Amino acid sequence: MTSAEAVAPETDQPWSRLDKRMLLVHPVTEVVKFIPVLIGSVILGTSSGNHGWSIIPLALIVGFALTRWFTTTYRVGPTHVELRTGLIQRKKLAVPRSRIRSVDIEADLLHRLLGLAVLAIGTGQHADSGEKFKLDALDARLVPELRTALLAHTGGATQGVAGQPVSLDKSTESESRDAAPGREIAHWNPAWVRYAPLSLTGFAIIAPIVGLAFQYGVGQVLFRSDAVQRVENGGAALIAIGTAGLLVVIVLIVSLAACARYLATYFGLRVIDDGRTLQLRHGLFTTRQITLDLARFRGATVNEPLLLRLAGAAELEAIMVGASPRQKILPQAPRTAIEHTLSHLLAPNEFHDRAIASPAAGPTPGSAPLVAHGPIARRRRHTRALAPIAVAALVMLAFAIAGVDFSPWWWVLPVLLVPIAIALAEDRYRGLGHTVLPETATSPRWLITRSGSLGRDRDCLEAPGVIGWTVRQSFFQRRAGVATVVAASAAGKKRYHVLDIPLDEAWALIDAVTPGQLGSR
Repeated sequence: MTSAEAVAPETDQPWSRLDKRMLLVHPVTEVVKFIPVLIGSVILGTSSGNHGWSIIPLALIVGFALTRWFTTTYRVGPTHVELRTGLIQRKKLAVPRSRIRSVDIEADLLHRLLGLAVLAIGTGQHADSGEKFKLDALDARLVPELRTALLAHTGGATQGVAGQPVSLDKSTESESRDAAPGREIAHWNPAWVRYAPLSLTGFAIIAPIVGLAFQYGVGQVLFRSDAVQRVENGGAALIAIGTAGLLVVIVLIVSLAACARYLATYFGLRVIDDGRTLQLRHGLFTTRQITLDLARFRGATVNEPLLLRLAGAAELEAIMVGASPRQKILPQAPRTAIEHTLSHLLAPNEFHDRAIASPAAGPTPGSAPLVAHGPIARRRRHTRALAPIAVAALVMLAFAIAGVDFSPWWWVLPVLLVPIAIALAEDRYRGLGHTVLPETATSPRWLITRSGSLGRDRDCLEAPGVIGWTVRQSFFQRRAGVATVVAASAAGKKRYHVLDIPLDEAWALIDAVTPGQLGSR
């Protein structure tokens, strides 16, 4: 998607303008963006006695926002979607319809009140930079039909001559919907909000606010207050009680912030699979509808941070070619909901048939047992966890022998850290494993690998998505007879690791995932 790309002439297609109601939307959004500038102009106008300084920036911002309607046009042709925009510097963007991989729909509260929506077209080539072809704003009633037409080529049934995509008329669109009405594979439950505080999103919201407040002197005012002075003069017990109370308040505020963000972002989430695309719809104030092309789907990742894992919950992300490596399918949700959705994504036909025939037919693909990596992998985890503590203890011992005087209480620290390190190492080993799901008549082979403790990922990558292998050994791995196998892919994180697997099993694993591609060793 570039302005310099050669575009076939589409003179028979007229240029269209965005909806006139955007004249009410863009001034508001632009004013919100430039609030710091407006505050500065008000301060400048007040201090100088000339209040015109407060009005001029506002008039310029609103005027610039209004010109966007007059300078923005677009057209949807049989081969390309084109957009012209810009007042001082004109820009023309063109997207070949055959390269459209996603069409997302978004509408904040103001857009919804005015019956408008934002349509964003993605080709998969600018996923990392976030660049997208955006039409802001269109009549919300026209957007679903336009999205269906733009994604028509992903189904393979609506191709024109020489494989060129063609526009869907209403009868074709109706037949397409009848043929693939879509199956809901997940939906949001209000009870899931209890898992929101178990992530770090609340801290991410509160930390910048607290940091900004302390930067502007709130900390000095707080620490010099009478209440803080009374606590300091009250002795160790009162300080301990005050610290505990402060921690409780912080946890409460962070939890409320995380819950508020969770509700605002994922309220009403529905995940629908129509056989060609995966559609996600969610949002309380700003509603979003994300469409993912299943032809670019290469697997999924189950995120299991420690706190979520202890609560029996997890998160689910899609592994897509050309899309964000962290494309979330389900937010913090019960493990049963995660496994249900994951099983449908990995083997939809087998999962559906088995669920009808026998709901208790055994483990789902999402919970398939993993192959352990053996005692050497366990020893390496314990060694890596305990080595820093041993080094710290030796340094303290060297200082003590050298005559450095320090409190004996410092020796309590490594003693307390030893059981914590052992528990962490054991948990890391229990989370380590891999397996290969065999190929079926309707599903490819799947490589499943898991690792981590505080942050644990279970990656499920389809075998056709593996484009290369790397078997690497560090000095200590060579001594121990284990290796790390890296599966390279064009999707998601690009590299998927199977850690500390016995060397003989490494070659067997590669041959099991991609038979016949191992080559000579």
